[in-house]
Amino acid sequence: MFPSIPIHELSKQTGITVRTLRYYDQIGLLVPAAKTPGKQRIYSDEELIKLQQIQFLKKLGFSLREIADMMSDQEWNWSASLMNQLDYVQNEQNKLVQMEAAIRSVLHSIAIEGETSWSVIQKLIQLSGKDPALKQSFRQQMFEKREADMLGLLPSMNSTDPDSLEWIALLGQLKQRMDGGPGSPEVQRIIHRMDEKRLEQFEDEDAFIDKLWEIRKSPDKSEEMGLYPIEPELIRFMEHAYEIYASRKEEQSQAGRETT
Repeated sequence: MFPSIPIHELSKQTGITVRTLRYYDQIGLLVPAAKTPGKQRIYSDEELIKLQQIQFLKKLGFSLREIADMMSDQEWNWSASLMNQLDYVQNEQNKLVQMEAAIRSVLHSIAIEGETSWSVIQKLIQLSGKDPALKQSFRQQMFEKREADMLGLLPSMNSTDPDSLEWIALLGQLKQRMDGGPGSPEVQRIIHRMDEKRLEQFEDEDAFIDKLWEIRKSPDKSEEMGLYPIEPELIRFMEHAYEIYASRKEEQSQAGRETT
């Protein structure tokens, strides 16, 4: 084919910078069809097609070295290369999913703690470092099969589901209002919403909730189960606030029965 496309025109047509095209020439990946007496690179339609192939392979994630080998070897094993590349992409996707979960955990811990610090980060390191097999073994020991299935409904620090996000927000609000006392209207409003959510998800499962709460009150058992570590002070505050809530609820119920 008659060479007819100057390098600047090729750059304009493809959106690839002149610097990149010159670099491709330097490494022998895309050699121009000719050069003018003034050393300007000139490309033919054949090089344009080859450049499109290079850009397509780059989109698949191949390196320039791999692309050079692929385009120069007529017997290149495309299936093996693509399968290797697919494995690489899937591994990278898994890494990104794990990274996203870790970032969400940090953000959600800030929502609970009200701030971030190395002590908060250390909690997450401690949580993520727990052997999944050991967590699963502990859960199997502590819960029956039917109860173990319900553990999937518990809020998760790296989840984006609305229930988890609301539990995290409620816990953070509760911690921020500890100075007001467990019986304050603000605290009791939060406890009321927590109880509503408990009933929404675990109605008639009091035995399961009681067992879970006993584990939550023990830092060692909470760690074994892989639960986000909550300070004992906040746990005791929640328990006291709920006792007040339950007592007031019973008083209201009693008063209602007396008026009927």
